[in-house]
Formats: sequence, C-alpha cells, structure tokens
Amino acid sequence: MRITGLVLSLIAVLAMSAYAEQGAGRGQRPPLTPEQEAEQKKRAADTAIAEGVRPIDMLDSVWIEELSWMEVRDLLKDGKTTAFLGVGGVEKNGPYTATGKHNYTLKTTLEAIARKHGKALVAPLVTWEPCNPDRENLTPGTFCVSQETYRALLRDAITSLKSMGMKDIVLVADSGGNPPGLIDVANELNAKWKGTPARVFYIPEYYDGDRWSYDFMKQKLGITQIPDVQSATRWDIHDDYHYEALVAVQDPKLVHAEQRIKAKKFSIYGVEIGSIAKLVENGRKLADYRADITLAALKKAQASFQVPSQ
Repeated sequence: MRITGLVLSLIAVLAMSAYAEQGAGRGQRPPLTPEQEAEQKKRAADTAIAEGVRPIDMLDSVWIEELSWMEVRDLLKDGKTTAFLGVGGVEKNGPYTATGKHNYTLKTTLEAIARKHGKALVAPLVTWEPCNPDRENLTPGTFCVSQETYRALLRDAITSLKSMGMKDIVLVADSGGNPPGLIDVANELNAKWKGTPARVFYIPEYYDGDRWSYDFMKQKLGITQIPDVQSATRWDIHDDYHYEALVAVQDPKLVHAEQRIKAKKFSIYGVEIGSIAKLVENGRKLADYRADITLAALKKAQASFQVPSQ
C-alpha cells in the first residue's frame, strides 16, 4: 500500500509538471507570487505617472505654487484659465506690522477673489516693488528693484502664464508704486498678443475702489480711525486697521498681536482692536469686500476690452 501511494503521488507530480509545461508553451504564465504582484503594480503606477496620470486626488487650493503640475494641467482643462497676479512689496511698515504687509494682504485678498470667481487660479506673487535700490539711507527692511528690472519681471511672469494656457491674466497692485509698470506691460503684451486668446487686465479698482476700505469699515464694521481721514498712514505709522485685519488672517504674529497685548498697545489710530479673533473675523469680511469690488471691475473690463494700438 505504501509503495502504491508513492507511485500515485509521483504520477500526480509528473502530470502537474507536464500541464505547466504545456501551459507555458501556449503562452500562459504560472500564478504570480504576492511579491511579484506588488512589483508589477508598482511598475504600472510608475508608468502611469510617467505618462501624466495624476495618482492622487486634487488638492483644494487656488495657488499655482501649492499645486502639482498635473493638478494645474487638469484645472486648466477644467476651464480655470483665469490667473490673478498680485504685486506687493517689502517696505517701511510698522511699528506694529511686518515689512511684507502688502504681500500678506494679497495672500488674503487673492484667496477670496479666486474662490469667489470660481474659475481662477493665483500666480506666485511679485513681492518686489520698484524704486531706486541704490538710494542712500534706504529704510531698513526695504527691498526693491529698478523700474527696468521690475517691468522685465512682470513681462516674464505674465508671459509664463500665457504659455501654460491662461487666457485672462488679471493684474492687481497693493502698493502705490506698482501701477505704472503694470499698466505699461499690460498694454505692451495685449498689443503683442493681438489675435490670440490671451488678454491682460490691470484692475485699478482693487486698490482704488474705496481705498483702504474706508467707507466699508465706517458703515459696516463701525470702525472710525482718528483722525477721520482716508489714509493708511498717520503720524508716520504706515499701517491701519484695514491692513492689520487682512494681514492677521494669515497669522496674527505678523501684526505682533501678543507683544502689543502685553505692552497694552493693541490699538491703532484710536481703535481698540479688542481680540485677535475679532480682528481676523473682520479681516475675512474685508477680503470678501475687496473681492466683490475687484470682480465687478474685472467683469466690466472684460466686456469693454479692446487691444491697445502699438
């Protein structure tokens, strides 16, 4: 019996071997091991990425610099072909607010603008403003570039957006020295790109429409600064509640909130700020207001667009 069982086992092994050889001859492969299956899946995933297939879900962001190239590509295909380009600067601000006030403000406002627009992305900010960098006694903390460099930077940044597929490129300025270069470069590129889908818009209302949200703060937020004038600078304090609230949305440390509370200086131009939470809440309201102004102006500009003569 033992010999018979051994013979039967040997016959079964030989039969399986022959079947496997026949299968291999017909192009069939033996089953993969778990390790081989894992390696095969990895190779397939790597090949898909190399061929441009996005391997993960989309990040919820409107900022081009926060997205992967695949996400930007897919958003462009989805019709997000409007790009906002904000120009700020680093200059004399304070004594309570960071020198990069304009850049942090744009981070807050452009987020609100792009999301409210619905089909827009935000380009990396131009954080340098024009001035004479060789000026004697330049205020500590001020960074600037020559007009020539500034305009070249704008030209290349806007052209990059066109080259990636953006059709409406919208420029906004958050500092008073920014507009002349923006206007000139926008006109230059619109003339150059005549007959193409790309258009450049400079929207002055972003900055000039109810400057520093003077009316909105008085009428909607109940905030009146002293003296009661439409200005973001008083007594050499280059700062105001409007800016502090917008900057605080990014991070309250940028308006030195804790240090001011400790020193009992958490106020600006006669307005007691009260709490950090309230300041941030008002900052979000101000961003929403600036978004409404900007998008209404953009809609009008798009409706009346004409290519400037060269």
